[in-house]
Amino acid sequence: MEQRALGQQGLRVSKLGLGCMGMSEFYGAHDDAVSTAVIHRALDLGVTFIDTADMYGVGHNEELLGRAIKGRRDGLIIATKFGNVRGPNGERLGISGKPDYVKSACDASLKRLGVDVIDLYYQHRVDPTTPIEDTVGAMADLVKAGKVRYLGLSEAAPQTIRRAHKVHPITALQTEYSLWSREPEAGILPTLRELGIGFVPYSPLGRGFLTGRFTSNDDLPNGDFRKMSPRFSDENFAANRALVRVVEDIAASNNATAAQIALAWVLAQGNDIVPIPGTKRLSYLEDNIGALKVTLSASDLATLDQAFPAGIAKGERYPAAAMGALNL
Repeated sequence: MEQRALGQQGLRVSKLGLGCMGMSEFYGAHDDAVSTAVIHRALDLGVTFIDTADMYGVGHNEELLGRAIKGRRDGLIIATKFGNVRGPNGERLGISGKPDYVKSACDASLKRLGVDVIDLYYQHRVDPTTPIEDTVGAMADLVKAGKVRYLGLSEAAPQTIRRAHKVHPITALQTEYSLWSREPEAGILPTLRELGIGFVPYSPLGRGFLTGRFTSNDDLPNGDFRKMSPRFSDENFAANRALVRVVEDIAASNNATAAQIALAWVLAQGNDIVPIPGTKRLSYLEDNIGALKVTLSASDLATLDQAFPAGIAKGERYPAAAMGALNL
């Protein structure tokens, strides 16, 4: 698979990554054996960039990934995140970027992953009570200690990115970005490009909505956090579903799926962008990888840009409490 550079420190990853969150939590039931098969198939298809976090399944996701890559570590870029603190029973205990916590969280992730070094280590959410300089300073110490290779931030505002980058080079910024979440284009993307930082969009398929799979909120399984998502609510569903029909029409004219069109659009926004669509199903993985064969015409891109201006989606990206945790 073609590779792209993230940042200016030498990190290169597959053009498309794999997000593992749903393999442990948030999107209904999961099966470790099937998830492992998905990871192995992704590696077989040339994916080298795998994304997880210590809070996904309260450590389960890192352990799952660690088992799956055993014996296949060479050439892989493993990214994980810290900052969302949870108790042993999954209870949410807040956000921490305190230096001592950064270092203990890294050690715990290394153990669960079964690796000697984390390739890309993100602060998952910015801690409003700890100066970003202190957090990134502790992360930089991990690089010096050989426990981490490159540093990243997630859901950080432009001014936070600038302050962090002065302490230690930031290689990548991870934030939600898709046809219906284009807010990063206003301030974040210009900042990243000015500073030479790579961009890693999560939820590039709008948490599955842009694939056209869902016809109503009732299509979501019990236990799926999207049932509480404003964009999937009964109030907003119909308006958002109407947007997806534009994607489906372009998919039909390109002999592609809606998922492939949505991913191809993200990939077309710049060579410094590496999306990490997540899945726990082999069929969806194969579909996503197929986006690499889709080249959107200028007309297709113009149609999508016109149909999906920033702010077009009805509803916030997260419920109010989660939105309040973002560094905007």
